[in-house]
Amino acid sequence: MSQAERSAPNGADITTPNVARMYDFYLGGKDNYASDREAARKVLGVASEVPLAALENREFVKRAVRFLVREDIKQFVDIGPGLPTRSNVHEVVRQYEPQAHVVYIDNDPIVLSHSQSLLENTPGVAIIDEDLREPEHILSNPALRELISFARPVALCMTLVLHFIPDSGDPYGIVARLCEALCPGSYVVISHVTGDGRDPEALTEITDTYDQATAPLIMRSRTDIARFFDGFELVDPGVVFLSQWRSTGEFYSEGGTRWAYAGVGRKPGVSG
Repeated sequence: MSQAERSAPNGADITTPNVARMYDFYLGGKDNYASDREAARKVLGVASEVPLAALENREFVKRAVRFLVREDIKQFVDIGPGLPTRSNVHEVVRQYEPQAHVVYIDNDPIVLSHSQSLLENTPGVAIIDEDLREPEHILSNPALRELISFARPVALCMTLVLHFIPDSGDPYGIVARLCEALCPGSYVVISHVTGDGRDPEALTEITDTYDQATAPLIMRSRTDIARFFDGFELVDPGVVFLSQWRSTGEFYSEGGTRWAYAGVGRKPGVSG
């Protein structure tokens, strides 16, 4: 057993593949364990470009955050951020708006442990132990309310996380409740894995692998993903593949991957 395994945070199950740690592996991180690597390699066996898609998502988030700061957004709530990597939301935001407030929300013990250590001496930035599946708990959390005022525009980020909620968990209802709390002029940022145009056998291998992990992977079509933006005005270019959302073209070759759609929406009206 490695030093990493020996030092796993209390409450962390390192024998079951963990979706956040698998994503860390795709990104080339070191905060993953043997079970995560084994599961991730099964996915890579039928989808070798997944690490590039993970990097594309990071680049999409950076572009979206820069856009939002230019739109004078100074409050960010990032649900399901995963393990800390380079260019986290607060790091990108504060390059342009040093006084911005950022709250991360996650319920994974390892994500919480690493993030709390990283953010310990960062005023205006916090991570809160809450579950996306319980929006009322999130919205009533005192630590969230201490840093975020829903009377002013907020950017709500849910990138590569909604596909871990099956239809039986009412993902559209969850997003609608969270967005209901946002005032006009707020934004929602979403990216979501898709199976559009993919080999059914490869998709089965991927979903079977995630069925053995801490959360299932629900691939949705572009039409289904666009539904998450109901009631919002889509920012140009709409719901598109990760590499197509306002890309400079510098990061990608051959047009990027086709494993996830992304979009940014604005809540209509004028904030008070």
